[in-house]
Amino acid sequence: MKIRLLAFAHVREILGSGELALELTEGARVADAWNALAAEKPELAALASSTRLARNGRIVEAGEELRESDELALLPPSGGG
Repeated sequence: MKIRLLAFAHVREILGSGELALELTEGARVADAWNALAAEKPELAALASSTRLARNGRIVEAGEELRESDELALLPPSGGG
């Protein structure tokens, strides 16, 4: 199955793009998507605990199942002031 990834801030810089397509096996979970990205870009490992993941606009946990054509947004912490 194919999902659409949206990346922001430092995650976007690491991936080299703000939008990517990712091919995963049926039944893949959010954690599988993150792990596939981290296998390609080991720098992401340091961001795992602080990056939130949103599936189709809703913050989700790593164990949530993905479906064909889902949108998964990688949301690093934001600073403000």
